[in-house]
Amino acid sequence: MTTRRRTLGLLATAAIATTGLIPALRQGRATPLDHGATPGARADDVEAAASPLPGWDAWKAAFLREDGRVVDGQQGAVSHSEGQGYGLLLAQAAGDRAAFDGIERWTRAHLARREDSLMGWRWHPDTGRLDLQTATDGDLFRAWALWRADRQSGWGNHEAEVAAIARDLAALCLIPDPRAASEPLLSPFARPEGDGDAILVNPSYYMSRALRELGTATGREALIRAADHGETLLADIAARDWLPDWLTVTDAGPVEATGYFPGLGYDALRIPLYLTWSGRGDHPAVALAQRLRSAVQTGLPAGHVPTVIGPAGTLQDSSDYAGYRRLWAVVSAASRATASGDGAPPVPLADAANPGQPILDTPSNLPAPYYPATLDLLARVAWREGGLSH
Repeated sequence: MTTRRRTLGLLATAAIATTGLIPALRQGRATPLDHGATPGARADDVEAAASPLPGWDAWKAAFLREDGRVVDGQQGAVSHSEGQGYGLLLAQAAGDRAAFDGIERWTRAHLARREDSLMGWRWHPDTGRLDLQTATDGDLFRAWALWRADRQSGWGNHEAEVAAIARDLAALCLIPDPRAASEPLLSPFARPEGDGDAILVNPSYYMSRALRELGTATGREALIRAADHGETLLADIAARDWLPDWLTVTDAGPVEATGYFPGLGYDALRIPLYLTWSGRGDHPAVALAQRLRSAVQTGLPAGHVPTVIGPAGTLQDSSDYAGYRRLWAVVSAASRATASGDGAPPVPLADAANPGQPILDTPSNLPAPYYPATLDLLARVAWREGGLSH
């Protein structure tokens, strides 16, 4: 890995992941819209998009400013591409067009200021300064949300923007795997010139469903190949009982990324969630995540679930925030459904903090930090869209 790439990787990581070298807690309103079908949107997709999203109004009140800026309070009230991308996706899933349009307007004005179609990853409210390096997951979720708004909700025409972002994701954020040049790895940021043979990867950036749907919609086959190869990479590391926040892919295979936490931390929690959301509850990484969770769950304080598990399978942090509990409940349901093999609809686990009550029926325990509060809603959408709710 070149010195330049290493420096950029560290800069991107410091911003993209809210975990550091030592695990630490990652810790506006809009007018309701008539959710009637709009010409051009498929009826089944409009129905899904218009379904209520419990907790959305509370999330908006806590994190969305009236101008469309999503605020991460634990990061100094900055706004970042991840938050704007998640906000767009959640607004679309909640059927809230006013919020969706506001988030996209702010994003275009403040983050989409690079020469390409990707976003700068962090905006500082005190100075208005934009960090121009990118974060691939933010761009992926923004493009996916815009595409969903067109296809599912009939909210205008974002086709050109979606195509441009997909083009630049494929051109700037896919790097040949050192082991097989025809297989693309997903870089965590727009790559600099002169990439070496050691590729930094954040496994939690692989949202297979988003990559495949964008690739299909825009004719960018490389994005589909990246999703397929990403699931292969995740299966490879799961076979080693390893599910880290960050890793490096070399010609010898995946290895620990020097200077980064090598265990399952706050980033890696999203790996099994995204796989489940993508209809891959049968993926080995989902089963591994559930095994790791089960091994350390006993003995935790009432209502807590693990949030950081070391590379040796040791518990390093836990939380009782509803977002983490809901994420694990969805992952556990997917894992149990796969294990049973009887085709019966999976039933989410009871809430760890409210025994006997299904986790998806429990309210969010806001105020909570941006990250667990956002995972809370993402887990609800994953349950609804990942083939688990019927």
